[in-house]
Amino acid sequence: MWNLRRLSCLFVLLTCFSVTTQALNNATTKWLTLHGHAPLVIARGGFSGLLPDSSYDAYIMALETSLSNAIIWCDVQLTKDEVGICFPDVKLNNASDIDFYFKNKKSKYLVNGVSTQGWFSIDYNFKDLAPVTLKQGVYSRTPRFDGTQESILTVQDVVNQVKPPGLWLNIQHDNFFSQHNLSMRNYIISLSRSLLINYISSPEVNFLRSILARLNPRVTKLVFRFLGQNDVEPSTNQTYGSLLKNLTFIKTFASGILVPKSYIWPVDNSLYLQPYTSLVLDAHKEGLQIFASEFANDLPFAYNYSYDPISEYLSFVDNGNFSVDGVLSDFPVTPSVTIDCFTHLDKNDKPREKLLIITSEGASGDYPGCTDLAYTKAASDGADVLDCPVQMAKDGIPFCLGSINLIDKTTVFRSPFTNIASTVPELNITNGIVTFNLTWDEINSLKPEITNPWLEFRLYRNPKARNEGNFVSLVDFLTYAKNATTVSGVMISIENAAYLANQGFGVTDAVLEALRNAGYNNQTAKKVMIQSKDSSVLKEFKKNRYELVYRVADDISDIESSTISEIKSFASSVILTKNSVFPSESQFLVGKTNVVEKLHSSNVSVYVQHFNNEFVSQAWDFFSDSSVEINNYIVGAGIDGVITDFPHTATRYRRNRCLRYKVPPLYCSLVSPGVLLQFMSRQSLPPAEAPSPILTESDVVEPPLPPVAKITSTARNDSTANAAPTSPIGQSSVVAGVFTCCLTILLADLVIF
Repeated sequence: MWNLRRLSCLFVLLTCFSVTTQALNNATTKWLTLHGHAPLVIARGGFSGLLPDSSYDAYIMALETSLSNAIIWCDVQLTKDEVGICFPDVKLNNASDIDFYFKNKKSKYLVNGVSTQGWFSIDYNFKDLAPVTLKQGVYSRTPRFDGTQESILTVQDVVNQVKPPGLWLNIQHDNFFSQHNLSMRNYIISLSRSLLINYISSPEVNFLRSILARLNPRVTKLVFRFLGQNDVEPSTNQTYGSLLKNLTFIKTFASGILVPKSYIWPVDNSLYLQPYTSLVLDAHKEGLQIFASEFANDLPFAYNYSYDPISEYLSFVDNGNFSVDGVLSDFPVTPSVTIDCFTHLDKNDKPREKLLIITSEGASGDYPGCTDLAYTKAASDGADVLDCPVQMAKDGIPFCLGSINLIDKTTVFRSPFTNIASTVPELNITNGIVTFNLTWDEINSLKPEITNPWLEFRLYRNPKARNEGNFVSLVDFLTYAKNATTVSGVMISIENAAYLANQGFGVTDAVLEALRNAGYNNQTAKKVMIQSKDSSVLKEFKKNRYELVYRVADDISDIESSTISEIKSFASSVILTKNSVFPSESQFLVGKTNVVEKLHSSNVSVYVQHFNNEFVSQAWDFFSDSSVEINNYIVGAGIDGVITDFPHTATRYRRNRCLRYKVPPLYCSLVSPGVLLQFMSRQSLPPAEAPSPILTESDVVEPPLPPVAKITSTARNDSTANAAPTSPIGQSSVVAGVFTCCLTILLADLVIF
């Protein structure tokens, strides 16, 4: 069994957010909860999003990562000898290895009228369960903590060993236990004589009524738990949807209600938010506290939140109209940080952290990348630098697109141009259509395609906007960025320049000319960054006063001093992968490199890519929370900026109030890489991987770019008779004003909290 001191080393106290006691009174305005206090954080089974539900480690980690007044949740089951245990389900086999020890003791019982098969607590005395250990019951979560010999705990064990600041007992199946001559009522009444129980919830009316007169309402609050709206409550034989309409009746035996979050913010069949209901206001009017359940960082929720769990919590606790009185979460760190650090922020608050936020194809997590909608959204989100990965059309027009292969980012595979698909070994393209196969007009006849980088996990980005927006030429992009008052600069990314030169396209010359004609070479108001993984490209821009950024495309474990000197000869900044800062194995952090420190000591700025909101993009150590991840890279590793698909998450992070506090609470402290490995058995450790290579000088040095080949239109199979009129620099005369109306459309479409 891991002790508190062992678990505490999970966090390294550097500088981050606020002191815990300040979390409870951090708002300048009154909370819109029933009593005006900050909402409660209720840790369901402890930190069950990572560790086995209801285990000692899960409970301790919940306390280590939550507000000081967090409530520990225990689902109570009764054993054959009437011992109350904390276990998430009436069946023991879902979250333990009981089937290994009692292979032939599977039973079948009616549970709420449904025939259910499994291993049930009512078939075992508590001492029979001594060898049984807990495991992760949600199969999408890591099973690597399953072999740590975590025993089933009694309610008394949780109180005596964990010492929670608050205890919530949930009695889910009183009717089932009664049918088997076990009295949950007698157990709870007896327990209340020796233990302080803050909350007791149940979805059964008769159970709450039966204990109402035997408990002190000033000590123990009774909460009626609502199940699905069409489910039938066994005591009244009414559906929970019907009972919801009679809160006056609920008030006769309970002081609060616990409802699935969809009761408050419904979602449609496409997983988009519908208007919020009046339930919170109705409950408060009746004098009932209202708690919301089913919060988990690693399960899909409404697309409106862009996979950002803090945005979801804010919609329940700080939307300007109401606040629930508490949230039930598998990841208590996130609501704790939300309540302490991110509530009651104003969009105009000045950033409290020096952090450059660079987009990855605009707000490509919300709209197809490099479209007018993606750039407009990124600007409204507060991004500092908009990026444009430059590609070339057949008629020589540079434009923004995240891939030279149109199949990756457009609907070209559903167009008449599929017959020109080909293999390009030099670009590692098999059966692709490169951008310079089509004219700018032909490209504009296609639709953009949103990128779903985590499709294998069935995580889709904003499906309603899958093909929304317009492609943007480089000249239009530069014009928009120059006029966007919230944007401080642009980053032009150039790849495949040598190959394009051999095909007759001078991409570096096209970029230089576009910048000159847009007036970027004789101004200081807007930062200009030129980014490439090819040193030969950056050397083409040495004569200009732009920030040259060298991208290290692969993971590295270290960097030689001579390599840094070589990089400084053509660049002042570097882009690293996340693994080059915090290396990981099987999504667990195993250490921290000194690459950032070495680059900083040579006055080289460091930016890191790619930051995504989707939980599968983050190491388990970051608790499936994108803001926790950002904090560790900014405060823990000291990087200078992030490159992100979701700029809203990063801009909100640097405005959070907790950054100004000197002493951080544990839930805002930095993760210590490798500590989670200590909570695994030797057999469960991820397999060791070969370390990433060291970046050497030879990896950086390249020959100059080849001269641009002179290739005739006939040789290119060019057909530009219907090409768009061009400006003197060869740019399309497509009106840059498409951006003007985009912000209006965007604000009409977005749900903003």
